[in-house]
Order: sequence, then structure tokens, then C-alpha cells
Amino acid sequence: MRRIAEPALLAAVLLALWEWLPGLLGLKSYLLPRLSEVAAAGWESRETMLEYLWITTGEVLIGFLTAAVGGVALAVLIYGSPALRRTLYPLLVGLQGLPKVALAPLFVVWFGYGLGSKALMAFLFAFFPVAIATLGGLAGTPLHLEEHFRALRASRWATFTQLRVPYALPAVVDGCKVAMPLAVIGAIVGEFVGAEKGLGSQIQFAASSNRTDLVFAALVLISALSFVLYGVIELLGRLVWWRGRSTT
Repeated sequence: MRRIAEPALLAAVLLALWEWLPGLLGLKSYLLPRLSEVAAAGWESRETMLEYLWITTGEVLIGFLTAAVGGVALAVLIYGSPALRRTLYPLLVGLQGLPKVALAPLFVVWFGYGLGSKALMAFLFAFFPVAIATLGGLAGTPLHLEEHFRALRASRWATFTQLRVPYALPAVVDGCKVAMPLAVIGAIVGEFVGAEKGLGSQIQFAASSNRTDLVFAALVLISALSFVLYGVIELLGRLVWWRGRSTT
């Protein structure tokens, strides 16, 4: 209960400050609208906002799910093959340092203004955390348990599925927790660069029209989307058979 009460209290304080601080400081609405003004603007544009939220959510989910599956699969391949580990792991680390934002215009040129280019940006942002976290989890199996499986003459497949996978699952979940908000950022970046619909395009349109209230309304929806999707990953993570559960 305390885990919920304390963040809820902090959120209530921040929302109250948002409502009263602009008036106390004498700030104009176009600089920092009050919370009530943001809520009114969002409600007025609720049909458009909900449509764009749905579009952005689709881009995020497609990008994240493909990144999660692809990241785990690549990590398993790299870990299972010393040759691939020597060649692909340095490349994986190097590619992680690419300025991904700079690739967004190329994706628009190659794949157009539709869902594909935005989902690809979400994939690119989310892929590396999952892959690297999974590699770390697979490599983190306790040595004494590996020796125990060898003593039992367990096959390589049995060792992998019954030992390494259960011990890697917490790391995979942690990687997904990092990757999910990054997937949201990737989709929004893609929409900034080129999109006809989506919360990112809504922010650009509102900013160009000096509708700061709509900008904040879209930002609130983006934050809520990240929070909800992160919460889903957190909930699924609690259902995972945690470290050592299946080997004890």
C-alpha cells in the first residue's frame, strides 16, 4: 500500500503546483498553461487526441515487440556461438552508439510517412537494451550450478533451458523495462520527422499554432502511455519464474 500511496501523494502535490504556480508567478498561458487549461484543451480535442494516441501506441507496440523478440533471439545466437560472439558483439556495441535520431529522416525517405518508419524507429531505440541485457543474463549463471549440471551429465539443451534461461529471465525483463520507454521515444521522434498523424505530429502542429495547452496535453498522454506500458512489463515480470526457481 505504501508503494502506491507515496508516489500518488507526490503526483498530487506536483499536479497542485502545476495548477497554482503559473498564476502565482504571473506566467501567461502561452508560456505555461495551468493544469485545468491543459485538461480543457485535451477534452476539447479528445477525439483527435485519442485517435493519435491509438496510432502512436500501435507504432510503439510493433516496434517494441519486434525488438524484444529480435533482441532475445540475437543474444541467444551470440551466446551460443563463440565465433558469433567474437564478431557480432563488438558490432552490436558499436551500433548502439549510432545517433538514432539522425536515421529518422532516412527511414521516412525509405519507408514513407506511414506506420512502418515510426515502428522502425521504436524498434531501433528498444532493440539494443533487450539484446545486451539478455546477453548479460545468459552470462550470469552461477558457476557452481553449471558444475552441478555437468556432474549430472545434463545435455547442453537441458542446461540451457533449465538453468540459463531461468537465470536470464530477470535480466530480460529489466532490459524490456528500459526498452519500453525508449520505444515510445523512438516512435515520437519518428513522428516529429515525418508523420501525418500521431502524438508527435500533434505536438508539432500545436507548437506551430502557439497552442501550448495542446502541447502539454499531448505530453501528458505520452507520459501516461509510457507509464502504463512500463507497468505492464512490471506486472509480467512478477509472473516470471525468478532466478533459481526451476533449479532448486
